[in-house]
This record gives sequence, structure tokens and C-alpha cells, in this order.
Amino acid sequence: MNKSEGKFSVGELSCPLPIDASSVITLAHGGGGRLTHQLIEKLFKPAFNNSELETQHDGAVFSLHSEKLAFTTDSYVVRPLIFPGGDIGSLAVNGTVNDLAMCGARPLYLTAAFILEEGLPIQTLWDTVQSMTRSAEHAGVKIITGDTKVVDKGKGDGIFINTSGVGVIEHSLKIHPNSIQPGDVVLLSGDIGRHGIAIMAAREGLGFENQIESDCAAVSNLVLSLIDANIEIHCMRDLTRGGLATALIEMAETSRVSINITEVEIPVREDVKGACEILGLDPFYVANEGRFVVLVKAEDATRTLEVLQKGELGNQARIIGTVNEAPQETVILKTKVGTSRMLDMLSGEQLPRIC
Repeated sequence: MNKSEGKFSVGELSCPLPIDASSVITLAHGGGGRLTHQLIEKLFKPAFNNSELETQHDGAVFSLHSEKLAFTTDSYVVRPLIFPGGDIGSLAVNGTVNDLAMCGARPLYLTAAFILEEGLPIQTLWDTVQSMTRSAEHAGVKIITGDTKVVDKGKGDGIFINTSGVGVIEHSLKIHPNSIQPGDVVLLSGDIGRHGIAIMAAREGLGFENQIESDCAAVSNLVLSLIDANIEIHCMRDLTRGGLATALIEMAETSRVSINITEVEIPVREDVKGACEILGLDPFYVANEGRFVVLVKAEDATRTLEVLQKGELGNQARIIGTVNEAPQETVILKTKVGTSRMLDMLSGEQLPRIC
């Protein structure tokens, strides 16, 4: 180990992560915040270096013969396995379908790989698979291959699932952060914060006056309705780990712009807001599983809002901000009292293992 350079090294190979940042993996490395980004930028990207990785999107977009395709993969380790509004099965299908949708693709096929813990009740696995079947049918995708592994009791946590997905891109839009331009308008598809709070309540046995259910859902049909309406979409991002704030910060940093949003335009249900206050959480950083932001040309903003609000999953859509030129890549929130607050990326997730 070369301490003077702050790197682990073996021969000519070295790990570029500085030792003083963290010498071991922590839960925060999987939270979607700064530590996750550090792993990606300083470890994974240098190791797997290729042009497809540079887009920093929810999936890879590439051409195969005459087809333009999107491919994505995700792993799901949520605890508990069943929560108000969903379960690990529906989450594993909808999450990967949504990643394909954020690339502007029509989702077609999924894979499903299971890591099962010894002692898991067969009924639990059956219920999970049935939930995946229903979710896949609703999203219009087929699960066409997979894998199963079993680990010793105590070496897993019931079920872990990995799903990968392939979709076809049937338009000429370039939907990724590098397409974002000053003057673009930011729209949010609905209220935020419900998934993370639903998981927290189920995990900790918290009893709120009204049960808060996850927003877990496939948004692909809503996205396709925007594409079918010939709206010039520049970028989309689903608001999973790290919530709305982290998604906007990622886009601002990648596209080197400033994004200004307005708090009064961002829908947060009163019960979610109250739960966040009790638990000391910021709803702007709480995970969602059926919400996304879309950035469009200013002249398309009103029509985009109309299309979103016609959909069941977009009836609470709002215009929440704009993209601006700036010397620094920042996200600025205009608060309800008229002050400005800069949103920064958290080191980790406020709520670990929410997806």
C-alpha cells in the first residue's frame, strides 16, 4: 500500500479511491449520494472505461444493426420485502422498466436473477414471483431469462433480486444530460417522498394516522405519451435513491448548468411532510419509485404539462423550475418564505436499503 499517494496498489495496479475517504464499503456507498458517485467516478469508470459510460444516464443507449436500443440493470435489496403499496417483486420490475423509460425507450424484455437465503418460505418466493408477473404484464414487458442462487442461512436477507432490461428507441431524440440547455423548463410528474416514508414506517413499525403507501409504479406509458406527442425532451431522470434533489444535482453537474426550482410548486402530501418532520428527514432527498423529472424546451413546457396531467400517474404534475447558465453547477431552491437554498448531494442515503 502506497500511503504517500493515498492509494492501494498491487504491482502496477492501483485503487484510485483515497484512503482517507473510506477504506471499506459502508451502507452510504449504496445510497446514491456523494460516496456512490465517488465509487462510480474514481473506481468503476476508470476500470470499465468506454464511451457508453460517459453519458451517465439510467441506462446505456447503443445501436445494433438498424435498431437503437437501451439496456439497463439494477439490483434490489429492499427491507422489508413487503411494504405498503408494493413489494420487492413489483419494485424489481418497475424500477428497471422506469430506467429504460428514462432513456426514451419502449421497454420490451427483462431478466430476473434471484439470490435466496436458506430457510426462505416457498410461499414468500411464490408471492414475489406472482407480483413480478402482474407488474410485467401491466408494463407490457416479458421476463425471458434468469438465474437462481441460494446462500447459507444468515448470509442473505430473504431475497435479493437483479433485473436487467432491454428496450427499443423509436425516435431521433437524444435524451441524456448532455442535451440539457439553458432555458429548458423542469417538470415533475407528481408528489414526492411516499416510497421512502412507506419503507421507513414498515421497517420500524411506525403507525401514522393514515397509512402512507409507496408510489411504486411503471412510468413507461406516461413517458411514451410524451414522445408520441412530439415533445422535444432533453433529459429525464427517475427520482429513486437520493430523491428529487440528488437527481437534479446529477443533471446539473453532468450538463454544467444551474437549475432553479421553486418549493411552492413541488407537491408533497401533508402526511408525508408531517412524517418527514417527525423523523428529521428532508422530503427533497427521500426516495420515490414512480416519479420522474423531465426537462424540455421552454416552448414545449405547457403542452408537456397537459400530456402529463392526462395520465393517471401524472395528474399532479407541475412545472417546478428552469435551467440557467451559471459559473457553478448548482441546484437552487426558492423556499416558501422567499429565501434561496442551495441543494447539495448527501454523502449517503437518509434511508438505506429502500430499493
